Amino acid sequence: MWAGGIGSPRRGTAPAPTDDLFARKLRQPARPPLTPHTFEPRPTRGPLLRSGSDAGEARPSTPSSPRARAHSHEEASRPTAVPTRLFTDPLALLGLPAEEPEPTFPPVPEPRWFAHYDVQSLLFDWAPRPRGTGGHTEASSGTLSLAKDLITSSDLLLEAPGFVSELGGEGELGLGGPASPPVPPALPNAAVSILEEPQNRTSAYSLEHADLGAGYYRKYFYNKEHQNFFGMDEELGPVAVSLRREEKEGSGGGTLHSYRMIVRTTQLRTLRGTISEDALPPGPPRGLSPRKLLEHVAPRLSPTCLRLGSASPKVPRTLLTLDEQVLSSQRKVGILYCRAGQGSEEEMYNNQEAGPAFMQFLTLLGDVVRLKGFESYRAQLDTKTDSTGMHSLYTMYQDHEIMFHVSTMLPYTPNNQQQLLRKRHIGNNIVTIVFQEPDSKPFCPTTIRSHFQHVFLVVRAHLPCTPHTSYRVAVSRTQDTPAFGPFLPPGGGPFAANADFRAFLLAKALNGEQAAGHARQFHTMATRTRQQYLQDLATNEVTTTSLDSASRFGLPSLGGRRRAPARGAGAELQAAGALVWGVRAAPGARGAAGAQASSPDSAEVPCLLGISAEALVLVAPRDSRVVFNCSCRDVLAWTFSEQRLDLYHSRGEAITLRFDGAPGQAVGEVVARLQLVSRGCETRELALPRDGQGRLGFEVDAEGFVTHVERFTFAETAGLRPGARLLRVCSQTLPSLGPEAAAQLLRSAPKVCVTVLPPDESGRPRRSFSELYRLSLQEPSRRGCPELVQDEASVVALMPTTKQLLHACLNNGSGHPGPGDLAEERTEFLHSQNSPSPCSSLSDEGPVLPNTTPDLLLATTVNPSAPSASKETPPTQDGPGSPSGGEDKGDPAPELRASFLPRTLSLRNSISKRQPIPESGDAKGTPKPDAEPEPGNLSEKVSHLESMLRMLQEDLQKEKADKAALEEEVRSLRHNNRRLQAESESAATRLLLASKQLGTPTTDLA
Repeated sequence: MWAGGIGSPRRGTAPAPTDDLFARKLRQPARPPLTPHTFEPRPTRGPLLRSGSDAGEARPSTPSSPRARAHSHEEASRPTAVPTRLFTDPLALLGLPAEEPEPTFPPVPEPRWFAHYDVQSLLFDWAPRPRGTGGHTEASSGTLSLAKDLITSSDLLLEAPGFVSELGGEGELGLGGPASPPVPPALPNAAVSILEEPQNRTSAYSLEHADLGAGYYRKYFYNKEHQNFFGMDEELGPVAVSLRREEKEGSGGGTLHSYRMIVRTTQLRTLRGTISEDALPPGPPRGLSPRKLLEHVAPRLSPTCLRLGSASPKVPRTLLTLDEQVLSSQRKVGILYCRAGQGSEEEMYNNQEAGPAFMQFLTLLGDVVRLKGFESYRAQLDTKTDSTGMHSLYTMYQDHEIMFHVSTMLPYTPNNQQQLLRKRHIGNNIVTIVFQEPDSKPFCPTTIRSHFQHVFLVVRAHLPCTPHTSYRVAVSRTQDTPAFGPFLPPGGGPFAANADFRAFLLAKALNGEQAAGHARQFHTMATRTRQQYLQDLATNEVTTTSLDSASRFGLPSLGGRRRAPARGAGAELQAAGALVWGVRAAPGARGAAGAQASSPDSAEVPCLLGISAEALVLVAPRDSRVVFNCSCRDVLAWTFSEQRLDLYHSRGEAITLRFDGAPGQAVGEVVARLQLVSRGCETRELALPRDGQGRLGFEVDAEGFVTHVERFTFAETAGLRPGARLLRVCSQTLPSLGPEAAAQLLRSAPKVCVTVLPPDESGRPRRSFSELYRLSLQEPSRRGCPELVQDEASVVALMPTTKQLLHACLNNGSGHPGPGDLAEERTEFLHSQNSPSPCSSLSDEGPVLPNTTPDLLLATTVNPSAPSASKETPPTQDGPGSPSGGEDKGDPAPELRASFLPRTLSLRNSISKRQPIPESGDAKGTPKPDAEPEPGNLSEKVSHLESMLRMLQEDLQKEKADKAALEEEVRSLRHNNRRLQAESESAATRLLLASKQLGTPTTDLA
């Protein structure tokens, strides 16, 4: 009798289907006869469980293979045996990793329409963390998924268990894989912190993993009227909440009310942000009470546990310390010296004197200072009795004080192999630089016995003490320390011994210490300290006033004036902070219909999409890291359907966002938000057939800008215009294609489908902020501009070269500028900056002027025969390329104008302010009688321009001096204003105390 029923295996019932590859392989020689199909539902696939577990998919009663049937008589004698289970994933039988489930949409953080201040607030989780393990969960999640962290070895560094090696070429992981290094002013993903305010990149290497939002309380609450509530929540533990009502002037003249909020729990992430009153349910005229506000914004927080904080000055100081304990501008770094042939910890600690190569490295890194009497950051070194050495190494970098614990500068103890006086300082540093001389043994991090050292920067010198000295770098970090930049080039170098290498190494050391704060050990310590602060506030710094009682007092910060009337639908989208949506994101654009363009659906990553007034970010909650960021000024355009949106940014790169929920709802909210915070617009999809001669009827340059559209062609009929920008060609983005591949597609594709970004209202091509930034730092070119209008181009081509220069300088806007004038875009970009770029000498009062004029001289002397040949030639209506134009009417004229415009734009504006010189229709021009006579030949005109430049430079220096005096006066007035404000607050406090002592009833001073 067979275990599964009556009959032999060939005549019995058909075996149940299985996912076991081996079982299916063995079943082929003994295939059962065909049986009628049944429509019974297939049993649900359970999780991957081992044999003998109590859950999962049970083995069917019929033996599934000849081998199983052969041993079925043994199983028949065990009627009470527990049925064995099958592996539901065949890859597990082969020893391969299990197939990951399809990513889902992440839940949108509560509360809805809450404008988050920074990235950390986006990741705030109301769910309580298991005590003792939450720190490790948060710390490791951002590291293990940065995967692809391969442990390798080199001549500098050996692989070690528990450590991750970086030997060069790893790069930053972005959305869907490695990301190209960001070009200024863009920020690396790990450096993005604040979202509500602009976060500018001030140097070549950014500081990463810094919680810059920790200053939120100091900026918006400290020394301002607000309320603090403390309590012990049953699920969240000790909680501290800060509330403040804020009023702003609206664009329409009304008053806009919003609530700023901070929620602190034992987890190291803090909820910081703002919510508008228009996003809250209607309340009384004096505003919502604290209880109603928290019930809407923080529904998981128990309002009964909160008590109003005391009025002691200790409370705001403690909250400042609690929030800003992660902000430190003082760092200490250890330096170990490894001679040639050395490699162990004892050998490095016992090097008594520094060699020439090591001294050269230390001189490059910082300044040797005398410890006795040293008044700056000392990093636990003795500055009174020289017990920790007489000298040390100290430097400043990006407003950070860095003290180095150099092994050869710390006290040496003879006949002591461990050198505890040195190890006491270096072993307690988080980051350690290991300097290797040539021919040193590779460094192994397991040779260092320390609980604090998490990051090792291995630096090896090549050709030291020569003019060709260079260095190679490798990095070793613990597995629970996330990756940090700046990332190493392939091979780890070589780096020349210059200031750039110093900045690279110091930024790497600072970022390494900041990143190590996410490791399990330091995360646990920080969580314990935070919990102690919160418990002290909730126990010792509270009053008996509950949240319900506090609402009866008419607190001035939560209700003083009447609420402004509602601004209508969509008012909550106008917040300055980051609003959040749950999306699945992938690199590349797939079109409105969802056509795949660059990556499959499996590359989609569940992310939180945050859009503020300044930045757009994608945060992966699973990894707790930013996978994509760009400035809102870099958003070019978007293409959307009901549940999909393609976003184009920067140079035309694209990402695809897929939304969940009701069709069109989330996409409509995101598009409305983008229209408010960016200058982008919706794209147009055009299908362009070829004419009878196989031509498309338009011309495009290497950057994708349409330069010319032929009349009466399919391209013109479809709506293509000069100044438009091609973003996609045949379902592929232009940056991914490259100029040559895009040109080949436009030449060979039978039918070209393009995604077009139309020009702006003035007809100029649309560029992102980063593109304008790069153009402002280098000589602008006309590759991205449409051609000039025919009449204007002919006039410029026929004018003498010097007359062209004067025309460009003295034209005060009377003529209509060309639609693609890059100089105008450059000026608009420069004036739109909040602060002048360090590479720019732009002043608010004076224009930008070059110090010398060699480029003007070279440009005007290209064709010396042009002035005499065309001096008396009247302008005609022929185009620039007309054969009747002669030599002076050919190609040099547009190039000349293009080279003059960037340098002469500010000169033209300044000249027009000093002495307006009207243009004349005459080719020679007729100056006024009281004006200076126009020079006769080219050399006199150039000399005249040089004298004008010198005069303008003198005026500019005077204006700068006046500006400095005005700024000093403004600083003095601000200082006096703060002093008067402090005196008024002090007088009000004394008056309040006096009124209480006299028994007079206090009034609302708000």
